[in-house]
Amino acid sequence: MSLNAPARLPRPGKDVYRFALGSAALSDSRRPSCLEPEKGRRDRRNRRQWSQGRSGGPQEPEAAPEAPAGGHARGGGRGMAAVWQQVLAVDARYNAYRTPTFPQFRTQYIRRRSQLLRENAKAGHPPALRRQYLRLRGQLLGQRYGPLSEPGSARAYSNSIVRSSRTTLDRMEDFEDDPRALGARGHRRSVSRGSYQLQAQMNRAVYEDRPPGSVVPTSAAEASRAMAGDTSLSENYAFAGMYHVFDQHVDEAVPRVRFANDDRHRLACCSLDGSISLCQLVPAPPTVLRVLRGHTRGVSDFAWSLSNDILVSTSLDATMRIWASEDGRCIREIPDPDGAELLCCTFQPVNNNLTVVGNAKHNVHVMNISTGKKVKGGSSKLTGRVLALSFDAPGRLLWAGDDRGSVFSFLFDMATGKLTKAKRLVVHEGSPVTSISARSWVSREARDPSLLINACLNKLLLYRVVDNEGTLQLKRSFPIEQSSHPVRSIFCPLMSFRQGACVVTGSEDMCVHFFDVERAAKAAVNKLQGHSAPVLDVSFNCDESLLASSDASGMVIVWRREQK
Repeated sequence: MSLNAPARLPRPGKDVYRFALGSAALSDSRRPSCLEPEKGRRDRRNRRQWSQGRSGGPQEPEAAPEAPAGGHARGGGRGMAAVWQQVLAVDARYNAYRTPTFPQFRTQYIRRRSQLLRENAKAGHPPALRRQYLRLRGQLLGQRYGPLSEPGSARAYSNSIVRSSRTTLDRMEDFEDDPRALGARGHRRSVSRGSYQLQAQMNRAVYEDRPPGSVVPTSAAEASRAMAGDTSLSENYAFAGMYHVFDQHVDEAVPRVRFANDDRHRLACCSLDGSISLCQLVPAPPTVLRVLRGHTRGVSDFAWSLSNDILVSTSLDATMRIWASEDGRCIREIPDPDGAELLCCTFQPVNNNLTVVGNAKHNVHVMNISTGKKVKGGSSKLTGRVLALSFDAPGRLLWAGDDRGSVFSFLFDMATGKLTKAKRLVVHEGSPVTSISARSWVSREARDPSLLINACLNKLLLYRVVDNEGTLQLKRSFPIEQSSHPVRSIFCPLMSFRQGACVVTGSEDMCVHFFDVERAAKAAVNKLQGHSAPVLDVSFNCDESLLASSDASGMVIVWRREQK
């Protein structure tokens, strides 16, 4: 579609939002800790071979080499911090290739690497030794997994390091590791043994004790700021214009658009025409790779699995389907246990064999997609039609929103999939809750566990999570236009190394809005105009270089960040 073509207006009187406001190889469910003893022995053996020069092939050293006696005194300053962050960034770039059948293990691996590298940096090893280790680490990983950056592009390689480091650090919500949160063998304890309330209090104390004008409350603030480019929040979210427009679903609303996990150029969108499109943005020109067909009515929601090999979709035809993203094959069709329209879905973030769905008969169900059956004890009833679902990062808290204006929190049993209702918050009686997004913390300036909620109140609402049962406390609201459409919003995926933290939302005024959640006044950062119908959903790619937005007329626009 030409970008200069006149935009198509939505047909008047057509209610494409009835579903919300009216009428193969699956992820292994075993915990990754079972791999630890063997992996520990293998890593120690690899390190010995690597250090003695006898390795038969490229291996992965687990930690930085020790400095020789008489090395530089502690306090290498910003240079030391920058080097260990670059080492972590190199690891992060290759992390997707580790343990492909145990994706949840990769997060634990990077967390542990971060801890080891940070402890090594405190020792004040000679800068030359640290830089040598950085080179060797990059060479070994490159030999084992192959080069990931574009050939001959030093700039691309440098940019990739920065992007990967920021993305990885963002995922490590508790980046400053609390020793009390670690078990005897170094495994992170469950959320049930901690406290959201204590975490929030500690986070706020750190934030409030900062001297005025400081950038981030960390000892590596200057190095982090340098890696991020030292740009303002407004500059960081400036967009040069449209990168591409997808119009294959025109005339039916596209309620959901999502980039694949840790992917810059692959996205999918679902439509009320009953299909799902898988799109590729690179190489140019952007193309629709395949269209998944099988649902007999509109597709209300879908989700990517952690490894992107599986998609789960829900539909108004009262079924959920499991798709293989590689070839578009429908692996399984699962009917709703209540025979009701399915309105939303989300993967359990640690165990992707379990998917939670919400239906029009007010029920939340935990489904095992390997067996196609409902999990025993994994169902609960809300006060209205279930429109939105979101887990916290560890997957032990689930929030669900309904069309009566309520948000419920549930405790999720990781071993059995059982749901236990914990708390209920009435956002506004009779105002449908259309979107929920959870973050353990938004940025180093916004340290509270947070929940972002869209409701038909002409406001975007930011809540603070105050305890480990999911109790919510309103922190801030932002003005948008939303009174009747299922509008969604997101937290920006990268942890910002500068002051401020952003959220992005659709709106019925046909614009995409950016807000800084830490500004008490004039929170609007940017507004993108180009849609000719209410904007229903937004999605960033992993490095925030592209933003996709979908609207009620079926248009999907991919926006490009302005290049500095």
